[in-house]
Amino acid sequence: NPGYDMGEVILVGRLVPLQMKKNHINTERYEIRNIVRLANEADHQRAAEAHAKEQDTMIKARQLAKSLGLEMKIGDVEFQGDGSKAIFYYIAEGRVDFRQLIKVYAETFRVRIEMKQIGARQEAGRIGGTGPCGRELCCSTWMTQFTSVGTNTARLQNLSPNPQKLAGQCAKLKCCLNYEIPVYEEAAKKLPSRHQPLETQDATYYYFASDPLKGEVTYSTDAHRPVNLIAISANQAKSIIEMNRRGEKPMSLGGKQSSMDAVEIDYQNVVGQDDLTRFDKKRRNKNNGDARKPHHNKKPRKQ
Repeated sequence: NPGYDMGEVILVGRLVPLQMKKNHINTERYEIRNIVRLANEADHQRAAEAHAKEQDTMIKARQLAKSLGLEMKIGDVEFQGDGSKAIFYYIAEGRVDFRQLIKVYAETFRVRIEMKQIGARQEAGRIGGTGPCGRELCCSTWMTQFTSVGTNTARLQNLSPNPQKLAGQCAKLKCCLNYEIPVYEEAAKKLPSRHQPLETQDATYYYFASDPLKGEVTYSTDAHRPVNLIAISANQAKSIIEMNRRGEKPMSLGGKQSSMDAVEIDYQNVVGQDDLTRFDKKRRNKNNGDARKPHHNKKPRKQ
């Protein structure tokens, strides 16, 4: 293609083929660009001027796409190093006929136009930002491949089903939900089946919840509600299941009372251990500190 772009060397040596293998890059089909020359001061200045136009171009491009009635969103604009070409990254639910849009863009911006469709995760990676963990987004720093994140990942880790806490800045489930999934999957294999109730002489207990990392399972005496919750170890639950298969029933389930049980308690002041009238008390005068000391020359009162 006519024109040139600017790049930066980020990896050399034996790590290059390893990274290409990791990212599944076919060296036979991959086009290796030729290096023209080292960038000089004029190249840096020309590239800086081109990149400075990206924000205004993106805003104008959104207005043009909206005027044509296209169901798409221009997420980012990237200019080539010499300023002769611009890549417009857009998000759309379905197919978009942007042939007329390309003509309008070419007449307006006077550059070669290239349209690339990206997803919500790729858009968040291009825009960047700070996550709720306080660090820069993973998709904009080190992640190169985006895998799908399902709701089962949150359910397996016993996370809150609140979508506002599970969703990232891209309005999708956070990519970091997949980081610890192998550990939870390996720990979940050691837990008993959730469809197997436990029979004891006093009651029948049904699966309610589990903690894979602790190796504990919580059972309830009601199959649909949390009633008389008791948490026992996974090994203890498996032993009771084996006893039930032999036709034996233990006296009780044992275990410990779960903290999930609702317990009614009276009001407790755990914020400041102070009452509402604490500000009504008269402040002590720091300047008259001697007034609190007893005077020895004063006669004591008669009892």
